[in-house]
Amino acid sequence: MSDLYREHILDHYQRPRNYGTLEHPDRSFEDSNPLCGDRIRIDLKLAGDRIADIRFTGRGCAISQAAASILTEMVKGKSLEEVKQLGAQDLLEELGVPISPARRKCALLSLKVLKAAAYGLNEWPS
Repeated sequence: MSDLYREHILDHYQRPRNYGTLEHPDRSFEDSNPLCGDRIRIDLKLAGDRIADIRFTGRGCAISQAAASILTEMVKGKSLEEVKQLGAQDLLEELGVPISPARRKCALLSLKVLKAAAYGLNEWPS
């Protein structure tokens, strides 16, 4: 079964869903993981309190980029409140492969960026 999940990760890395930027996004946030160099930006277009459209751009390892692609599929159409309630375990389960402690920040960078955008932050609190 884990080969299937590895293929799933590779598919999202090689053919990311919702990749690109939105013109005039309602919310946008970008951050990086300085330890490994991964970088993710997420743009949101809202319809009321729901995510009508979402795009991401970035660079980095297969895990960080695939996680961003998978996350955008998970949240399209969801409310900002639902996004705010997402936890690390929700995304890790969706990835479906064991993530080592060293790679956990890679896998969760997109969730951090998405939550910052959902809360309307301009910068991550110190």
